[in-house]
Amino acid sequence: MQARKSLDRILPAMEAKFEVALARQPEQWNGFKQRLERAWPRLFRDLHALYGWQYDFFYTLEQLVLLAMRAWLDRSAELRDLDTERAATPHWFLSEQVCGAVLYVDLFSEKLARLSDHIAYFKTLGINYLHLMPLFAVPKADNDGGYAVSDYRAINPDVGTMEELAALSAALRREGISLVLDFVFNHTADEHYWARKAKAGDSEYMNYYWTFPDRTLPDQFQRHLRDIFPTVRRGSFTWCEEMGRWVWTTFNSFQWDLNYANPEVFRAMAEEMLFLANKGVEVFRLDAVAFIWKRMGTDCENQPEAHTLISAFNALVQIVAPSVIFKSEAIVHPDEVVEYIHPHQCQLSYNPLLMALLWEALATREVKLLAYAMRHRSRIPEGCTWVNYLRCHDDIGWTFADEDARAVGIDPGGHRHFLNTFYTGRFPGAFARGVPFQFNPDNGDLRVSGTLSSLAGLEDALEKGDPEWIELAVRRINLLRSIIASAGGIPLLYLGDEWGMLNDYTFLTDPAKAGDSRWVHRCKRRWEARKDLEDSDTLEWRFFHEMVKLFKLRKSIPAFRNGGLEVIDTGNPHVFGYTRTQDSQKVVVVCNFSEYDQALDAGWLPTLGAGSTVSDLLHGEQLKTAHTVVLEGYRARWLEISR
Repeated sequence: MQARKSLDRILPAMEAKFEVALARQPEQWNGFKQRLERAWPRLFRDLHALYGWQYDFFYTLEQLVLLAMRAWLDRSAELRDLDTERAATPHWFLSEQVCGAVLYVDLFSEKLARLSDHIAYFKTLGINYLHLMPLFAVPKADNDGGYAVSDYRAINPDVGTMEELAALSAALRREGISLVLDFVFNHTADEHYWARKAKAGDSEYMNYYWTFPDRTLPDQFQRHLRDIFPTVRRGSFTWCEEMGRWVWTTFNSFQWDLNYANPEVFRAMAEEMLFLANKGVEVFRLDAVAFIWKRMGTDCENQPEAHTLISAFNALVQIVAPSVIFKSEAIVHPDEVVEYIHPHQCQLSYNPLLMALLWEALATREVKLLAYAMRHRSRIPEGCTWVNYLRCHDDIGWTFADEDARAVGIDPGGHRHFLNTFYTGRFPGAFARGVPFQFNPDNGDLRVSGTLSSLAGLEDALEKGDPEWIELAVRRINLLRSIIASAGGIPLLYLGDEWGMLNDYTFLTDPAKAGDSRWVHRCKRRWEARKDLEDSDTLEWRFFHEMVKLFKLRKSIPAFRNGGLEVIDTGNPHVFGYTRTQDSQKVVVVCNFSEYDQALDAGWLPTLGAGSTVSDLLHGEQLKTAHTVVLEGYRARWLEISR
């Protein structure tokens, strides 16, 4: 009732304000008003929970409706058409047809304007979801790989312009490719306009950030906070000489945390987000979602208000640009990752648990932890899905739950130490060539950097020059790729991995990058590899064409539409198995994480009965199920059961 009354008070004044513009498009205005009325109760509830105690709460509501109307009026006809199309197919992202890729523009094509020249390449690969890593204006020196944004409305001039981004998004959309961008909303660069105003002593903008006159409160907060980049600096607060105050800086000293307890910060960031949505962004990756709300006496991660904030952003987008969806980036405990996945929060989420445990199983040759965790922790709400990846721009951290490890007889601390030793090549017999990232001597925590191919043993095998070792590495890579293509969710490929890119150690010669080992896998695109893609005798050709085949095959299997993943007991400690079912089609996926052949008794195949036939869709074979099913070393089978 209160929500309805507030809207009834606000809307007439807004209609009068934009009377001329609305009169020209009555049908579209009615559609906007219907979405506003539908989403308003949730938006009001969320904002009231966050800011209802403030005396000017009604002004906050008024300003947000004004912002929404202006953003909607600025939205192009083409994007409004997309909104209408997506309203008819709201769960488009659950389709087996969706396959994703991620890249850095400067490392892939140097310039934004040149990226459209590669659309044919993306289509050949089978990509229709393209994530461009941060490309906004950033400080020239320290910028955390683009995650210290100094202007959300300007593109890094070394890459291009905002006009070129809008043109690219339109070109991608015409070819059926959705544009994905990061929305870095936990912090800004200390060179952002707001931060510069704060440094100049403007109290309004000082309140955009968490600032303190002395160490009293920072010291109280710090007792419960963890260091994100412990080798770079310790503590979460930085002294600002110009302002004469301490600033909350969770990640780096040049990234100032925003103060969402101030409703003006929510409004300002919502305005930036809607501006980008109107440039054609269809999916926002919400960066560092776990950190956006602070509370004394806690670790200031995963606070309830973080979910309320995301829900409010979600409601606002559904009013103005309903074709836009959110993707969560939360590298926290698996139970907390799932809390951000909801139709009213983030419809998509990275799947860090699956990623970490695929590498864990590859190192141990055992699937007990992988199977246990996926059986208990892979379920998410209807209308949402995972984004499955093998690596990204960041490091690999071992984010499995300690309680899951103990449940299968594994000491979690000792196991993480083993995995770090294995993937940095220090364990006897290890095939991996990863690089350590951010060792914390206080708790022994460490993460690992490296490309897919180097972590899976290809770099080591090529140096040995042993054809058998090379073949094993290739099989490991293809095994992992087959899993992200068949597991429940959108497969996301870090471009370069489609042709087997190895670690690039030249970052060590660049003083600006040498201290951050993640640059070992943020490699510049070697476009001469295109010639390799035409030479069937090269590994690059093999990797690329097997990737193309894998995505094409995925798109032909209705059971791979997001319908969940049911882990099955294969009866073999080296074989991970799961079923995918949609309507009448059932596919059983089995994956051998050992280099040795594994024989499975056909009797374990679920729902196998008299008259059933089993086809291996991945290899185009018909199986005789009266006998054992043989899985070669590091091989997967996609088994369709029919009667």
